[in-house]
Amino acid sequence: MTEAVANSNDTRMTVYTRAFAGLMLRDFRVLSRELAPFLVRVAMNPLLFLFVFTYVMPHMSGGAGANPTAQMASAGGGFGTVLLPGLMAVAIMFSGIAAVALPLAQEFGITREIDDRVMCPLPIAAVAAEKVVFSAIQSVIAAALVFPLAYYIPSTPVKVHVGSWLFLIVVIVLASLVAGALGLTIGTSVQPKQIGLIFGVVVVPITFLGCVYYPWALLNHIPWLQYGVLINPIVYMSEGLRSALTPSAHMPNWLILAMLVFFLLLLTWVGMKGFARRVLS
Repeated sequence: MTEAVANSNDTRMTVYTRAFAGLMLRDFRVLSRELAPFLVRVAMNPLLFLFVFTYVMPHMSGGAGANPTAQMASAGGGFGTVLLPGLMAVAIMFSGIAAVALPLAQEFGITREIDDRVMCPLPIAAVAAEKVVFSAIQSVIAAALVFPLAYYIPSTPVKVHVGSWLFLIVVIVLASLVAGALGLTIGTSVQPKQIGLIFGVVVVPITFLGCVYYPWALLNHIPWLQYGVLINPIVYMSEGLRSALTPSAHMPNWLILAMLVFFLLLLTWVGMKGFARRVLS
């Protein structure tokens, strides 16, 4: 009896091992067909870390070898003070995109859950607008949560000076709406199975190149990059929050607001057209 039980257990383990190996082989087979996206996804983070911290920042000091972010920290009240506006911009961007693009990937999937949503007595464009507004509310909350975290976690105190509360509120609201509109554009432009790749290939790069870790003005030693990043909406989020919260160098306020409005209109238009196309297809 004992020998029969042992043989049964051995047989079961053999079946489990073969089944597990079969699933692994299947996943490797699928991965081999998507090798290029896989390599891009896994290489993007280290590539951007190296580019920003070993190429961009040394060049920002004019080749002197000093760390410009450390210089700003010593002059502006600590490293946390330098990073605070950029971290708020990142929180707004990621929260806004995740609140729209990820649910859309599910709703436009095989189950077509979006059909239930568009049955409400609203125009299709209004349904899309509701998603942007709802994501913007979440982005505002995410930005607000950065303040207590930045106050309690850093070892050196974060010094924040709000010159104009009105300007700060306008920047946060516009940035949150832009993030939601970008999420709508992404969620309606890519297939649901590609949404993870988009985060690695689009969202992460625009974060690293969005003046999160450094002011835009210090890129003057790398002119091609300084003007190249102007197509990145998170640059204006970071610069707007930097202007509102810290004494660091920043873009003119009128330019920040104008570009945030421009990106809001552009991305909302593109996202709504994509939303209508996907709903009616």
